[in-house]
Amino acid sequence: MTALIGSADCTSARLAATRAGWHRVAEHVLAAALYRATGNIGLVPSPGGFRTPSFGTDARFLAVDGTELVVSGVGGSRRTPLTTIRAAAEFAGITPGAPAEVYQPATPLDLDAPLLIEPEAARLLAEWYSLGAQALSRLAAEIPGDQPGPAVLWPEHFDVGITAAAINYGASPGDDHVADPYLYVGPHDGPPPGDPAFWNAPFGAARTFRQVGTVAEAAAFFRDGRARVLAHAAITPTRRTS
Repeated sequence: MTALIGSADCTSARLAATRAGWHRVAEHVLAAALYRATGNIGLVPSPGGFRTPSFGTDARFLAVDGTELVVSGVGGSRRTPLTTIRAAAEFAGITPGAPAEVYQPATPLDLDAPLLIEPEAARLLAEWYSLGAQALSRLAAEIPGDQPGPAVLWPEHFDVGITAAAINYGASPGDDHVADPYLYVGPHDGPPPGDPAFWNAPFGAARTFRQVGTVAEAAAFFRDGRARVLAHAAITPTRRTS
């Protein structure tokens, strides 16, 4: 996929409800299962949504594909509609609950609250993750000297991102800062001053899916953000420590 094909008419409210349902499954089912098996929590984008890396002797993985939970491994694959956390955990054969010993969960562990996941909203969010991951891969290939880390979908923040040379880059499905799915560039030292048109968010720069709709445009945004950070660093005097 090189461009979004999901409906741009999908409302922010529908996207938010689906994102909230997905986020609960990511934390309390997928990350829970992965952590108890491997001690890791990082997820990855996958067709239709996101999944765990394979784990265990049977190369098992759990995935969210639109409105369904998928449990797969060398023995085959099975799927079920996502209705509640309790039902999803029982289907996967795991104890639900985000690994609170690793981080403070961002979503409540409400076992029987309905998961309000809409097919069209889920499709757009899945495409957004895919677009973001492809753009991050392009950027990483261009900047090996920045030592970019692997792209990871972190369950607590629920975005897919990388860090390279003290700059965070990623694709978020939306949050309290920006309601719609968005791309971001977040310098660790904060956005450079004097360029509010570009650095339009407290954490740096953000562009929503209504502004950026192709992998090429997303990669260009990441590239532009990096160039602006480097340009500012080049003209900022180094602070003396003695």
